[in-house]
Amino acid sequence: MGLEILDQLVERLLAKQPIEFESRTSNLEELKERLLDLKFVFITFPETKGGTELGINVDIDSTDTKNADFTKGTGNIYVVGTCELNYQKVRCIAEIDLSTKKGLGYLELFSK
Repeated sequence: MGLEILDQLVERLLAKQPIEFESRTSNLEELKERLLDLKFVFITFPETKGGTELGINVDIDSTDTKNADFTKGTGNIYVVGTCELNYQKVRCIAEIDLSTKKGLGYLELFSK
């Protein structure tokens, strides 16, 4: 039964939905460092039961920050990265408004 519930979560997150980006990090310079240097960020899907926070290994080649100003905290960023959720390897894709650190995101399953 437990595995069935976990699979439902992965399936639910395959559809685009609201996300919160790096809710633990308020300093924009630190956020930029986590994204571009450490290449590891947290993305939360708040509309799942209890919220689902994922640690994402950022794919820097697919991530786009050229429309963002981290000094002013404006613009949009496009983050792509990978993680494992409920024993399934997934790619997370998110579009984020840097001024609110909110946006839309979804998961894609890796083909076997």
